[in-house]
Amino acid sequence: MVEAHIPHLEIPIGRLDIDQGSELWKAFIPKVREACERHGCFFLKCDKFMPMNLFEEMFKALESLFHLPEETKRKYTNPNLFHGYLSTPLVSTYESFGINGTTHLDVAQAFTNLMWPDGNSNFFEVLNTMSSKMLELNLIILKLIFESFHMKNYYRLHCENNSGIFRMIKYKVPASNDSPIGLVPHTDKNFLTILCDNEVHGLEILCKDTIWAPLMIPKGSFIVFVGDSLKAWSNGRLHAVKHRVMMREKKVRYSCGLFLTPKEGVNVEVPEKLVDEDHPLLYKPFNYSDFMAFFASNYCEEALQVYAGA
Repeated sequence: MVEAHIPHLEIPIGRLDIDQGSELWKAFIPKVREACERHGCFFLKCDKFMPMNLFEEMFKALESLFHLPEETKRKYTNPNLFHGYLSTPLVSTYESFGINGTTHLDVAQAFTNLMWPDGNSNFFEVLNTMSSKMLELNLIILKLIFESFHMKNYYRLHCENNSGIFRMIKYKVPASNDSPIGLVPHTDKNFLTILCDNEVHGLEILCKDTIWAPLMIPKGSFIVFVGDSLKAWSNGRLHAVKHRVMMREKKVRYSCGLFLTPKEGVNVEVPEKLVDEDHPLLYKPFNYSDFMAFFASNYCEEALQVYAGA
């Protein structure tokens, strides 16, 4: 194992609607761009925006959620790929919920009422608040990336009315004879992912094609991952780093993430400005839903290249 030297960035604003265009904002743009190009991920701290107690409340909420009976958790179903409650004996350490739209009060309330028919106002409030703030951070980062390419207009095209997918995950301590794999090596397929965890080791990224490096998300921080869709949009300029979870500690790992996806009906397409003699077209336009359907039925590590390579 080697240490991964991932950039630590502190976002210079408290809310999405203030300070944009300031000198601090402008100085942050190249830092985000460089981190996405060189590493495909970076740690993100934002004390002004995300109070520390919200992290603590979120992980207490996750513990109460995953301690519910199996039959209760399985009540949450969703026909969309990788949504709903997911648990499989093939990966005994992993279970998760994937919910679209928890930033909307009615969605967060409906899910809470399904899990706790008598109500659980604390869980509802934490779910809605945490997912809303993580969505806003996702949108800030994506806006910075588009601005780094001098393409502000793409923000509205890809981000307006986008609620993202909020995923809550539990990684159990594996039995002595079970594999420590919590999540197989993969790149995210969406645009951007923002994750936080309960400070239990397990997350690793692939460095130099052969070396896995462990990551520890600093307390009160997130990690941001570039996804395949954003890599394709940038014509390969941004790096989608491969990562996995290995459960080597004797502690339960909880994490949650906001996965920002391309808007329904909008194709992922390389802008003409990003294609020239030095940067020939690498990816054909594709529909994200169709790409995900292909990935689900033809799982391979290089799904983006196989599906959309020019």
